[in-house]
Order: sequence, then C-alpha cells, then structure tokens
Amino acid sequence: MNKHHLIICSLVILWSCKNNKQQGADAILDNESVTFVITNFPEAHDFDEDIYISGDFEGWSGGSEQFKLKKKNQEYMITIPKYRENISFKFTKGKWGSEECEKDGNPIENRTYSFSKLKDTVKISILNWINKRQQNKPSTAAENVRVFAERFEIPQLNRKRRISVYLPPNYNASNENYPVLYIQDGQNVFDVSTSYSGEWEVDETLNTLYEESGFGLIVVAIDHGGEKRLNEYSAWDTEKYGKGDGKLYLDFLINTLKPEIDKAFRTKPDSQNTVVMGSSLGGLFAHYAAIKRSDIFGKAGVFSPSFWYAKDSFEFTEKATNLDHSKIYYLVGAKEGDAMVKSIGQMVLLLKDKDFTEDEVFEKVVPNGTHGESFWKSEFKEAIKWLFKINNDKE
Repeated sequence: MNKHHLIICSLVILWSCKNNKQQGADAILDNESVTFVITNFPEAHDFDEDIYISGDFEGWSGGSEQFKLKKKNQEYMITIPKYRENISFKFTKGKWGSEECEKDGNPIENRTYSFSKLKDTVKISILNWINKRQQNKPSTAAENVRVFAERFEIPQLNRKRRISVYLPPNYNASNENYPVLYIQDGQNVFDVSTSYSGEWEVDETLNTLYEESGFGLIVVAIDHGGEKRLNEYSAWDTEKYGKGDGKLYLDFLINTLKPEIDKAFRTKPDSQNTVVMGSSLGGLFAHYAAIKRSDIFGKAGVFSPSFWYAKDSFEFTEKATNLDHSKIYYLVGAKEGDAMVKSIGQMVLLLKDKDFTEDEVFEKVVPNGTHGESFWKSEFKEAIKWLFKINNDKE
C-alpha cells in the first residue's frame, strides 16, 4: 500500500470514528427522559385507582393507556422520554373531570417540565382531585353564550361534537351582521364548569370590548375530540403519533359547520370577516387553516403553535401558493422554551419571504408567558384588536 492510500484510509477511519461518535451523542440525546414519582396524596386518595399523565406531548387526551402510571406500594411513577424541550401536563384518573386540582377544588395551572438532564427524577405532590360535587359547579358562561348543538355531526370523521356560540351584547337589539371567530378546544373558551385547565373568558372579554369600542363578534367554539384531539388538529401523518386528520377536520369547518352558522345567524361570511384561532395543537391547526384556505379564513390567531409536532408544516407553508395573504397573529411565551420561540420566528420569516407585510403578520413574544389557558386568556383581547384594527373609542 503506497503513502497516498494510507492517507486516504486514515481519513476514512477518522471520519468514521467522528461520525459514529456523533451518532452516539445523538442517541444519548434521544434517550433523555424524566421519571415522575407521585409521593404525596390527599388524605382520601384511593390507592386502588389508576393515575394517568396527560399533556401537550400526547394531545391532552385526559388519560390514555400508554400513559398510565405504574403503582408500587403507595407511590405511582412513569418515565417520559424527551418529546421536545419543554412539556406541559397534568395528572388525572383517566379522563377530564377527574384531574388534580387545588386544595379548594379550583383548577391548577398546567405543570411544566424542561429537559436538561440525561436522566432525571421529579417527585410530585397531588393536592386534591376533582370530585363529583366540584364537577357540577355553577357555569360561568355569560348570558349571551348558548349551546348550538350538543352532538353536532362531523360526517368527514364519523364523530359528533358539542358546539357553543357567543353572540354580541347587541345582537338581539339590532339588525347588524357580524364577523365570526371559529375557535378550537371549545371546552376551555367560555365556561369553567366544562374546562379542564381553566377558561379563556372569551365571553367576558368580548363583552368588555363591546362596551369600550362597540365592536361585536360572533364566536363559534368547537369542543375538541378527547383522545382524537392529537390527530384532528394536525394535517400531517407522523410515525410517532399516527394519522393526521386535520384535512378532514378543516373540510368539516368549511363545508359542514360554517354553512350552518351562516344560515342560523347574521354573519359576515366573507374571508376578511372569518377568523380561525387555537392554542398549542389548536394553534398548529389555525396556522394550517389560514394558509391552506386563505380564501375562507382571512384572519387567524395562532397561539403557542405546536410546530414541533408537525415539522412538515414548514415545507407546507413554503410551498403554499395562491395565498390571499391572511392576517395572522402569532403569540408565544418566552417561558415555553427557546425551541418554541425560535420555531415561530422561523415561520414568521418564512411568511415575510413570501411577501407578507407587517400589517399581515404579527409576532409577539411575552417574557413571562407560559403554555396554558391563563396566558392565552390574558392575550386574547390584544389579538382581536390587532386582527380587526380596533381602538377603544366608540364611534
């Protein structure tokens, strides 16, 4: 073997070692995990009952078998691999309405965890569990909120869903037509008695905005599908999470629900007066809907979108054509993690490269913002005011 061959072989070996070392490092990163151990419980806790973890990494299902904790003596534990940099979650007894809560029965903020160690263990204390008496607590929905349908048919998915509608304070006293907002995760929009992690208080906020500015808006809140939420709010199949039904869910909103809403209420049905909004996975869907069908949804509120869940969303957006340049409001909290903040910045830059102007796309990063209903509630009003260019002075 000549000198030239020896040099080439040495370089190949060095590259191979470096590559194997990098692959090993990647494997270690992929194996990052946290083990949650519940060690303290309310006095009346029944240790014969199962406990589940539910969070943004599994679609807030309320409790799937895959995420049931193991029992050992009087402790429960589960190991969660690193799905993303930060996760939000709660513990339940298998469904919403049986989740952990404050000692006085009020909802608690979502728990959060940031992956920073190869293997970590976190001890958890449960203060209280929601009970039947607490489940039946009074509704906090305003008088101008109604249930449009308890079991509205979704023929595209062969499912049924509850639909709630908010009407402006002056709806019955006027002949006006109003813009319409279609918002996801309807359980958390109007009423604390139906929410699983606190409500957005959209009804109270819009009632106040009407008093301040005279602006009226119809809101259509669609309950999410429990264990189907993960699939319904994503338009892309993933190996880890399964089939994405977002295309069918979007078809439902446009071709099944919207015509019924436009028929039943005095709406402004054009795209500039039709808004789609959601948070987390619902935010991912709102972005998809605004880009896919900008001819229908001329405005969108995209709160803490789960772009990490469907990275195909970037390629989808880059390849999108014939955009009617919807107005899109992107919101994220700095405490949701660097990866979340960067992903939204990346998406906004992508849209600006497609000639979206500052009047058409807005990005807001809130320093103390966290991934939860209290944050989204506090920012809802500003999002609506930007989307509709509202000031606080009645004409």
